[in-house]
Order: sequence, then C-alpha cells, then structure tokens
Amino acid sequence: MSRLGNLGGRLYRGDVSINFVGRQRLWYTISGIILLISVIALLTRGLNFSVEFKGGSSFQFPASAAMTQGDISRVVTAAGGGDSTVQHLGGLQSQWLVQTGSLPFDTTQTVKHALESKYSIPDTSMNVQVIGPTWGSQITSKAFTALIIFLVVIVFYLSIAFEWRMAVAAFVALLHDIVITTGVYALTGFQVSPTSVIGLLTILGYSLYDTVVVFDKVRENTAGILTTGRSTYSQAANLALNQTLVRSINTSLTALLPVASILFVGAGLLGAGTLKDLSLVLFVGMLSGTYSSIFIATPVLADLKERQPQYKELARRVKLRETGGRAAKRAAARTGEGSVVAASAGAAAEASGGTADRAPTRPSAETADRASTPARASAAADSGPDDDEGIMAGDDKNAAEDDDMTVSATQGAPARRPADGNRSTIRQQPRRGGSAQRRPGARKKRR
Repeated sequence: MSRLGNLGGRLYRGDVSINFVGRQRLWYTISGIILLISVIALLTRGLNFSVEFKGGSSFQFPASAAMTQGDISRVVTAAGGGDSTVQHLGGLQSQWLVQTGSLPFDTTQTVKHALESKYSIPDTSMNVQVIGPTWGSQITSKAFTALIIFLVVIVFYLSIAFEWRMAVAAFVALLHDIVITTGVYALTGFQVSPTSVIGLLTILGYSLYDTVVVFDKVRENTAGILTTGRSTYSQAANLALNQTLVRSINTSLTALLPVASILFVGAGLLGAGTLKDLSLVLFVGMLSGTYSSIFIATPVLADLKERQPQYKELARRVKLRETGGRAAKRAAARTGEGSVVAASAGAAAEASGGTADRAPTRPSAETADRASTPARASAAADSGPDDDEGIMAGDDKNAAEDDDMTVSATQGAPARRPADGNRSTIRQQPRRGGSAQRRPGARKKRR
C-alpha cells in the first residue's frame, strides 16, 4: 500500500505520467471492437427477458434425483404448457425453475398438477407465478422511460455545472457502458429482469460519479491555461487524469469487492434470484464504467476542446516554444563545443609558440661538459701537447652539430635537418667563437 501511495503522489506531482489522452486512438479502437461485438450479439442473439417482461407462468419446486431437464420439459408439453425453459437452481436447496409463455388459468393449473403427480411434489412446495403480458409491457416501457429521463437529466446537469462539451463526453461514456453491459447479457444469455434494470441505472450513476471527479480536476488544471501558455489542453487533461487515477482505482476496487462477494458467494449459495440479477449487472457495469471514465470520457473531452480556435492557437504556441527550446539547447551545445575546441586550439598554439622560442636554446654548458668529459679525458690522455689544435677542432665540430639539433616541445624529439641539406629556417642563437667554446677543464696539457 505504501508503494501505491508513493505512486499516487508521483502521479499527482507529474513525476510519472501515463499518456492516456495522447493514445486515444488505441482506446477508441479497443472500445470500437468491444462495441461491435456487443451490437452483433444484440442483433443475432437478442436479450433473454425474464417472465416479468414478456409475461407467462413460472413453476418452481424442489429437485430430486429422479428429475432431469428433458423429463420435466416433456411433462410440461404433454400438459398443454407448450415450449418451456427449464433451469436448475443451485444453492442451499437445489430447485428447478420452469417458465412458459402466457397460459390460461386452467392450463396453468393442469401443468401444476401434472408436475406434482409425476414427481410426488407436495402442494406447499410448488411455487407458481402468473404474469400477464400487459403487466410485462408496462414494466418494459417504464424501464426505457426511466433510462431516457436519467440521461436527459444528467446531460442538463453537466451542461450547467461544467459545460456542454463535458456533458457530451459524459453522455458518450454512459452510452458506451450501456451497450457493453447489454452486449455481455446477450452473449452469455443471462436473463434480464426488473432487478437488472435497477442495477443498470445504479452503475450509470457510479460511472457518472467517477467521470465528474475527473472533469472537476480537468477544470481546475485548465483554469487560465490560455494566458499562461505552459501546456496544451490535452496535456492539462492528461495530468488531471493521472492525478485522479489512484483514486479511481481504489474506488473501483472498494466497490467491486462486495459486489463480487454477493455474485460468487451469495448467489452461489442462495441460487438464482434477486441478488444474482442485481450483483451480475453491477459487476459488469462497474468494470465498464471504470474503463470508460479513464479511457473514453477524458480523451473525448480533449478532442472536443482541441477543435476550438483558441486551443488550436495555444497548441501551436506551445509546440513552437518547445521546438525553440530544443533548438536553443542544441545551439548552446554546439557553442559550448566550439568554445572548447577554440580553447584547446589556443592552448596548443601557445604551447607551440613557447616551444618555438625555446627550441634553439642550446643545452647548458654543465650538461655538455658532463656528457663530453669522459671522451675528452680519454683523448687528452692519449695525445700530447701538439694535439691541442685537434681538440679545438673537435670542439668546434661538436658545437656545430649541437647547433644543428633542435628540440620540439610538443613531441620531445629532436628536429632533424631537412633532406636537402639546408639549415632550418628557425632563428637560432649566434654561434660562439672558438675561444668562447673552450671551457675550463676542456683542454689538459701534459706537464
């Protein structure tokens, strides 16, 4: 539950968002397929109206091991009852329910006595109900009249409390729920009784309540949206839908749990009856109402609002701003990359300039002396006084070779003389004279 609460908080703040409104084509496609199946089932199979709507006689009595559905149907037909519908009712006490068309009073009594004598049923255990066709037609017309009045009142109220576009969206969601619920009854063959009509009106009110909660949040989020221009109407409506999503789920689960217990536990133990008819339509209708309030009502409202000129202009401005913002970010990113490249090039140029100035610099005298001392000492030991001029010539030659070598600061490797033999064009320090190149200790005369 803590995770669900955290998810609800993140959805409310907009940290996490599910794009319900942006995927309206997907939801419309799913609903269209379900509605098409429901309409085909209604046209081909039709609804199985109970005896209260079409009139007739019903016989309900306890079941025994000797009774079968085929035998009961044959007994009723032989007694003059005509075609009949025989159902086995489970529960605490197993029973059979036999329904026939409208029968005269004498024929009804004949069918009753035939069943009692065939299966030895006591008169007190046989429950017979006779409903005329006039009463059934009145119930049917009153049910449709109540449904139409309910829809008209709802549309009128929503038009006053909100606006006519919200009323149209809620009306579409209600029709969606009615068609799907009746389609489920046509596919499964469940009987439609007056209790089912009451349950249908109940689930329409439940679905409308959930839709009104979402629409109220949409109105709150879209107040002043034309002046701020921060988001489109669809984006604000989608945010409102995410903010109320956890509430819708909690409300639906809380309502479905007791209805499911009545349907699967109560009806299973007590058998078919008023509880089963009521709980079945409530269970199917609540599921459909929850789906329509999330996936149908708000996307339809957003589509209707986006057709208005002011909201079209708002969507254009928001899109232009978002596009400009992304372009500015890309331009800033390119500018930053250019600055980094320029800075790197400047640093490289500075490093190259410093290297060029330092490249002609000759090694220090101490380094040269340390490098050449062993060789010179060895030569002085083997030569005599007349070798002074040779030593001086060797020093001049070494100095010339040192002048021909340059050091690169960037690579740390000496720059070699070009292949054509020309000296480097880099300005070098002037060569020193032979006397200047002679260092103390470089010449050793034999004593």
